[in-house]
Amino acid sequence: MMNLSTVIAYGCRYCTPPIKQLLNCTTLLHLPHHHHLRLQRRSPSSILYSSFNNLKLANFSLLLTGNSLFFRMERFWSGNGINKNKQMVEHLQHYGVISSKKVAEVMETVDRAFFVPDGTPPYVDSPMAIGYNATISAPHMHATCLQLLEENLQPGMRALDVGSGTGYLTACFAVMVGRQGRAVGVEHIPELVASSIENIKKSAAAPLLKEGSLSVHAGDGRQGWPECAPYDAIHVGAAAPEIPQPLLDQLKPGGRMVIPVGNVFQDLKVVDKNLDGSISIRGETSVRYVPLTSRDAQLRGY
Repeated sequence: MMNLSTVIAYGCRYCTPPIKQLLNCTTLLHLPHHHHLRLQRRSPSSILYSSFNNLKLANFSLLLTGNSLFFRMERFWSGNGINKNKQMVEHLQHYGVISSKKVAEVMETVDRAFFVPDGTPPYVDSPMAIGYNATISAPHMHATCLQLLEENLQPGMRALDVGSGTGYLTACFAVMVGRQGRAVGVEHIPELVASSIENIKKSAAAPLLKEGSLSVHAGDGRQGWPECAPYDAIHVGAAAPEIPQPLLDQLKPGGRMVIPVGNVFQDLKVVDKNLDGSISIRGETSVRYVPLTSRDAQLRGY
């Protein structure tokens, strides 16, 4: 029997195996918890029937991403032996997620422990619920996005974090662009805005918050934050059905946006605005994020 450990969670990247190979060796056995699946070897003839028979419709959308019906999340360690922020970063480097010295430095500087709910293990490579039907992304996704945006997070540049949640990535942006730059977080849940500011005050980004080069605001992130535009870097921490036009408008020529796009099938898109104002878009990887939606829809559970 083959036992495969699988995680279904938001704010994560997926490694999608070939569907034929997957259907020949695995099938969904049951769904004991909404974040975990157990897979075992089964005959191909029973795969689709048993899979659909054991799935609740409400959970089925969680299983569809990339080009495959079933998948395994790229989860680089369980976190049981990881108890320090520096060790988390070293693991991300070991597994090839972080190749940039600058990204490693900023993730060591901004301790993730200040940005996760009390009582949760901060360095596990997994998304975590933060209340209000929102999550903080897995460390490997934060690292991926920081690397994709690194050239647009140079000292003195401007960065926008849409769906800033607990404030972790906004704080990382602020450290990278420095005192002469500007890092702006936008979050439509006021309670998360308030708690994220308190989180930042405990972190290495606290002086930047005090000086005003880092700020977090309550608002609809789909509209961006025009007061500080244009931005060299824009990160969106929730999946949009399509790229919001206001965010494209607020992206500076030469700037870059990283945004998950899609509903059931989601891809992390890298959006570059060329110097002539034209837009280039490429897909980076298949992902699964919470939807980018209105505050009311999020509180209702989408």
